[in-house]
Amino acid sequence: MNKREIEKKKEQKKIEKQKRKENRKISSGSKSFDDMIAYVDENGVITSTPPDPSRIKGIDIETIAISTPKREEQEEIALKGRVEHFNGDKGYGFIKNLSSTEKYFFHISGAPATIAVGDLVTFELEQGPKGMNAVKITIIKEEN
Repeated sequence: MNKREIEKKKEQKKIEKQKRKENRKISSGSKSFDDMIAYVDENGVITSTPPDPSRIKGIDIETIAISTPKREEQEEIALKGRVEHFNGDKGYGFIKNLSSTEKYFFHISGAPATIAVGDLVTFELEQGPKGMNAVKITIIKEEN
């Protein structure tokens, strides 16, 4: 292909593009602003017809919650576990939950002073800085 053929092809493409552009203008017609408006009905569906004012539901301003709702006080369920590790000098240990294999950290401030390794205990969980911690620990007396 020489330079003239390339230029002819470019010119031909340019003319075809111009024709397509003119055809689009003719086929689209003149759309008014009203033809371009879309409405949202009471269910949130986009439609071309305006919503019926008789179907509009009233909103009670008092029912709108602006902040996070307060967490209702739930009765804490005490979990059962066994003391796996306890360091009395440093005042911390770990309790293994009997219903799962999870181990939870505890501090001596949330446990009885007589706690020892192997004791069966009940405890509640609380979110700590590094995960869930056992709190409100009580020793279960073994019945034999």
